[in-house]
Amino acid sequence: QVQLVESGGGLVQAGGSLRLSCAASGGTFSSSVMGWFRQAPGKEREFVARVTWSGSNTAYADSVEGRFTISRDNAKNTVYLQMNSPKPEDTAVYYCAARPNYSRDYDYWGQGTQVTVSS
Repeated sequence: QVQLVESGGGLVQAGGSLRLSCAASGGTFSSSVMGWFRQAPGKEREFVARVTWSGSNTAYADSVEGRFTISRDNAKNTVYLQMNSPKPEDTAVYYCAARPNYSRDYDYWGQGTQVTVSS
């Protein structure tokens, strides 16, 4: 069973950058699709990005494509979200999630890390 711990959140200016990390343990990380989601106060949780086990196949929400980059380091059991040119509307709690190959859903979630973007 996978445990996920996010880190790297904080306050960043709109012209800055931020890298979120998610460390995984207790499961088969390399065989899992990894995703990033976010939830702002009063809003539904939304998809941000995902990456397959190889790290070469990625997908992004339209709102972040071209600005955010998801990547993974299987040797370190870690997935990253590089946030370039963040906007105030990117402010949210960011969660990483794991979808094992045997599952239809993202079964495992981290506790979240707050990202606040100031204008």
